[in-house]
Amino acid sequence: MALDAADLPAKPGGTAPHVIVDEIDHPVMCAEDVHHLAKVRRLRSGDLVSATDGSGSWRWCAFVDAALTVVGDVSVEPAPSHRLTVGFALVKGSKPELVVQKLTELGIDTIIPFIAERSVVRWDDAKTERQGERLTKVARDAAMQSRRVWLPTVAPVARLSDLISFEGVVRADRDGSALSSANTTVLIGPEGGWSPAEVGATPVVGLGHTVLRAETAAISAATLMVALRDGRVS
Repeated sequence: MALDAADLPAKPGGTAPHVIVDEIDHPVMCAEDVHHLAKVRRLRSGDLVSATDGSGSWRWCAFVDAALTVVGDVSVEPAPSHRLTVGFALVKGSKPELVVQKLTELGIDTIIPFIAERSVVRWDDAKTERQGERLTKVARDAAMQSRRVWLPTVAPVARLSDLISFEGVVRADRDGSALSSANTTVLIGPEGGWSPAEVGATPVVGLGHTVLRAETAAISAATLMVALRDGRVS
């Protein structure tokens, strides 16, 4: 595929699909991604696709015969200046998937579902394993949609006691202090709120003067954290 490097976009984006591969030197798509590009996106032979290994390396390829043909050199995007973590208490239904999807799109690096004392949702071992696989896939799909080259980590379900020792950890609650760039881990409580035993375990930050749903609070915290890290707000 004879394309001049000067004609290739400097970053993944635009209308070109973005896929995650195991090896950036020899990018091979999984069967699901091949089907999506060929049957859903209906790519034509020669259309550009950006491929990443999810660890900062990426390159331009062309979609040819339902496979990737390398057309650009490997580029490496530096890791974020510091990693951002959001922990959220398990919520009902499909809301954990929504939280993971949106936190991935926004740029959070580590996502940790956890169990608080007032958590209504509690998964057994079998469901924890199934949901863990599902949430990891949600993060992967969201990373491709948002053209991320650093894939976030979706950690196994934890307990609050496992998280309060994290560096830069704070707990979100109504009317707490303003979030700062030093707050690199934010914990979002359950719909029933924090228990008296959990109050005071960590410093408290506020996300506004209204009462937010748990999933809204997680998304709001992530938006502020990434904006602070990127220097978009001060």
